[in-house]
Amino acid sequence: MRRMVLLSITAFMLSLVLSGQEKIVYDHGYLIKVGDPAPDFTINEAGGKSYRLSDLRGKVVMLQFTASWCSVCRQEMPFIEKEIWIPGKKTDLVVIGIDRDEPLDKVLKFKKDMAVSYPLALDPGADIFGLYALKEAGVTRNVIIDRKGKIIFLTRLFDREEFDLMKKAIFSELAAK
Repeated sequence: MRRMVLLSITAFMLSLVLSGQEKIVYDHGYLIKVGDPAPDFTINEAGGKSYRLSDLRGKVVMLQFTASWCSVCRQEMPFIEKEIWIPGKKTDLVVIGIDRDEPLDKVLKFKKDMAVSYPLALDPGADIFGLYALKEAGVTRNVIIDRKGKIIFLTRLFDREEFDLMKKAIFSELAAK
Protein backbone atom coordinates (compact mmCIF):
# COMPACT_ATOMS: atom_id res chain seq x y z
CA MET A 1 0.00 0.00 0.00
CA ARG A 2 2.73 2.45 1.00
CA ARG A 3 4.65 1.61 -2.18
CA MET A 4 1.55 2.35 -4.30
CA VAL A 5 1.10 5.70 -2.56
CA LEU A 6 4.75 6.59 -3.18
CA LEU A 7 4.46 5.57 -6.84
CA SER A 8 1.29 7.66 -7.21
CA ILE A 9 2.95 10.69 -5.64
CA THR A 10 6.05 10.24 -7.83
CA ALA A 11 3.91 9.99 -10.98
CA PHE A 12 1.94 13.06 -9.99
CA MET A 13 5.12 15.06 -9.29
CA LEU A 14 6.53 14.03 -12.66
CA SER A 15 3.36 15.22 -14.39
CA LEU A 16 3.65 18.58 -12.58
CA VAL A 17 7.27 18.99 -13.65
CA LEU A 18 6.46 18.09 -17.26
CA SER A 19 3.55 20.53 -17.30
CA GLY A 20 5.69 23.34 -15.86
CA GLN A 21 3.73 23.49 -12.60
CA GLU A 22 6.39 22.12 -10.28
CA LYS A 23 5.31 21.90 -6.65
CA ILE A 24 7.39 20.90 -3.70
CA VAL A 25 5.90 17.87 -2.00
CA TYR A 26 6.86 17.17 1.61
CA ASP A 27 6.37 14.13 3.83
CA HIS A 28 3.02 12.38 3.58
CA GLY A 29 2.03 14.29 0.43
CA TYR A 30 1.88 17.68 2.16
CA LEU A 31 2.37 20.80 0.03
CA ILE A 32 3.09 22.86 3.15
CA LYS A 33 5.46 22.41 6.08
CA VAL A 34 5.84 23.55 9.67
CA GLY A 35 6.77 27.25 9.67
CA ASP A 36 4.83 28.08 6.50
CA PRO A 37 1.91 30.48 6.56
CA ALA A 38 -1.35 28.55 6.41
CA PRO A 39 -2.97 28.91 2.97
CA ASP A 40 -6.12 31.02 3.29
CA PHE A 41 -9.54 29.84 2.14
CA THR A 42 -13.22 30.37 2.82
CA ILE A 43 -14.71 28.05 5.41
CA ASN A 44 -18.32 27.03 4.81
CA GLU A 45 -19.54 25.23 7.91
CA ALA A 46 -22.05 22.47 7.24
CA GLY A 47 -25.41 24.10 7.89
CA GLY A 48 -23.73 27.18 9.32
CA LYS A 49 -21.72 30.28 8.68
CA SER A 50 -18.97 31.21 6.24
CA TYR A 51 -15.72 33.02 7.04
CA ARG A 52 -12.08 33.04 5.99
CA LEU A 53 -9.35 31.16 7.81
CA SER A 54 -7.48 34.47 8.09
CA ASP A 55 -10.45 35.84 10.09
CA LEU A 56 -9.33 33.49 12.89
CA ARG A 57 -5.95 35.19 13.45
CA GLY A 58 -5.36 35.57 17.16
CA LYS A 59 -6.73 32.06 17.76
CA VAL A 60 -5.06 28.66 17.66
CA VAL A 61 -6.67 26.68 14.84
CA MET A 62 -6.82 22.94 14.29
CA LEU A 63 -7.87 21.85 10.81
CA GLN A 64 -8.84 18.19 10.77
CA PHE A 65 -9.12 16.91 7.21
CA THR A 66 -11.71 14.14 7.32
CA ALA A 67 -14.43 12.24 5.45
CA SER A 68 -17.28 9.96 6.47
CA TRP A 69 -15.80 7.01 4.55
CA CYS A 70 -12.47 7.27 6.39
CA SER A 71 -12.20 4.65 9.15
CA VAL A 72 -9.08 6.28 10.63
CA CYS A 73 -10.93 9.61 10.80
CA ARG A 74 -13.74 7.92 12.67
CA GLN A 75 -11.21 6.43 15.08
CA GLU A 76 -9.54 9.81 15.74
CA MET A 77 -12.58 12.09 16.01
CA PRO A 78 -13.71 11.03 19.52
CA PHE A 79 -10.19 11.79 20.80
CA ILE A 80 -10.26 15.23 19.17
CA GLU A 81 -13.66 15.90 20.73
CA LYS A 82 -12.79 14.67 24.22
CA GLU A 83 -9.12 15.60 24.58
CA ILE A 84 -8.75 18.74 22.47
CA TRP A 85 -12.08 20.40 21.66
CA ILE A 86 -13.95 20.02 24.97
CA PRO A 87 -11.04 21.19 27.18
CA GLY A 88 -10.01 23.94 24.73
CA LYS A 89 -13.25 25.36 23.38
CA LYS A 90 -13.59 28.05 26.06
CA THR A 91 -10.11 29.33 25.22
CA ASP A 92 -8.72 30.75 21.97
CA LEU A 93 -8.94 27.35 20.26
CA VAL A 94 -10.87 26.72 17.06
CA VAL A 95 -11.28 23.16 15.76
CA ILE A 96 -12.75 22.68 12.29
CA GLY A 97 -13.23 19.37 10.56
CA ILE A 98 -12.84 19.91 6.81
CA ASP A 99 -14.91 17.17 5.17
CA ARG A 100 -13.40 16.14 1.87
CA ASP A 101 -15.75 16.33 -1.10
CA GLU A 102 -19.05 15.18 0.42
CA PRO A 103 -22.49 16.82 0.15
CA LEU A 104 -24.11 18.73 3.00
CA ASP A 105 -26.58 15.98 3.98
CA LYS A 106 -23.80 13.39 4.27
CA VAL A 107 -21.59 15.76 6.31
CA LEU A 108 -24.44 16.57 8.71
CA LYS A 109 -25.17 12.85 9.17
CA PHE A 110 -21.45 12.17 9.71
CA LYS A 111 -21.29 14.87 12.40
CA LYS A 112 -24.35 13.43 14.13
CA ASP A 113 -23.08 9.84 13.87
CA MET A 114 -19.71 10.81 15.32
CA ALA A 115 -21.32 12.92 18.09
CA VAL A 116 -18.79 15.73 17.70
CA SER A 117 -19.66 19.26 18.72
CA TYR A 118 -16.89 21.03 16.79
CA PRO A 119 -17.94 22.30 13.35
CA LEU A 120 -17.51 20.35 10.16
CA ALA A 121 -17.01 22.35 6.98
CA LEU A 122 -17.62 21.48 3.35
CA ASP A 123 -14.78 21.01 0.87
CA PRO A 124 -16.35 20.43 -2.57
CA GLY A 125 -13.85 19.08 -5.05
CA ALA A 126 -11.28 18.79 -2.21
CA ASP A 127 -10.11 22.28 -3.19
CA ILE A 128 -9.18 23.24 0.38
CA PHE A 129 -7.45 19.91 0.87
CA GLY A 130 -5.51 20.61 -2.34
CA LEU A 131 -4.04 23.77 -0.80
CA TYR A 132 -2.43 21.67 1.93
CA ALA A 133 -1.72 18.28 0.34
CA LEU A 134 -1.74 16.49 -2.96
CA LYS A 135 -5.31 15.66 -3.82
CA GLU A 136 -4.18 12.06 -4.33
CA ALA A 137 -2.96 11.95 -0.71
CA GLY A 138 -5.41 10.76 1.89
CA VAL A 139 -7.17 11.96 4.97
CA THR A 140 -6.88 11.79 8.13
CA ARG A 141 -4.48 14.66 8.61
CA ASN A 142 -4.36 17.59 11.02
CA VAL A 143 -2.86 21.04 10.57
CA ILE A 144 -2.24 23.16 13.68
CA ILE A 145 -1.96 26.90 13.11
CA ASP A 146 -0.71 29.45 15.63
CA ARG A 147 -2.24 32.83 16.42
CA LYS A 148 -0.20 34.52 13.67
CA GLY A 149 -1.36 32.11 10.96
CA LYS A 150 1.79 29.95 10.85
CA ILE A 151 1.70 26.17 10.74
CA ILE A 152 3.18 24.69 13.92
CA PHE A 153 2.29 20.98 13.69
CA LEU A 154 1.22 18.44 11.05
CA THR A 155 -0.06 14.88 11.40
CA ARG A 156 -1.00 12.05 9.07
CA LEU A 157 -3.22 9.16 10.10
CA PHE A 158 -3.85 8.46 13.78
CA ASP A 159 -0.96 7.48 15.97
CA ARG A 160 -1.47 7.89 19.71
CA GLU A 161 2.07 9.09 20.37
CA GLU A 162 1.89 11.68 17.57
CA PHE A 163 -1.59 12.71 18.73
CA ASP A 164 -0.25 13.37 22.22
CA LEU A 165 2.59 15.49 20.77
CA MET A 166 0.04 17.44 18.72
CA LYS A 167 -2.13 17.94 21.79
CA LYS A 168 0.90 19.21 23.73
CA ALA A 169 1.72 21.65 20.90
CA ILE A 170 -1.86 22.97 20.88
CA PHE A 171 -2.10 23.52 24.63
CA SER A 172 1.43 24.99 24.81
CA GLU A 173 0.46 27.48 22.11
CA LEU A 174 -2.76 28.32 23.96
CA ALA A 175 -0.79 28.90 27.18
CA ALA A 176 1.73 31.20 25.45
CA LYS A 177 -0.41 34.30 25.15
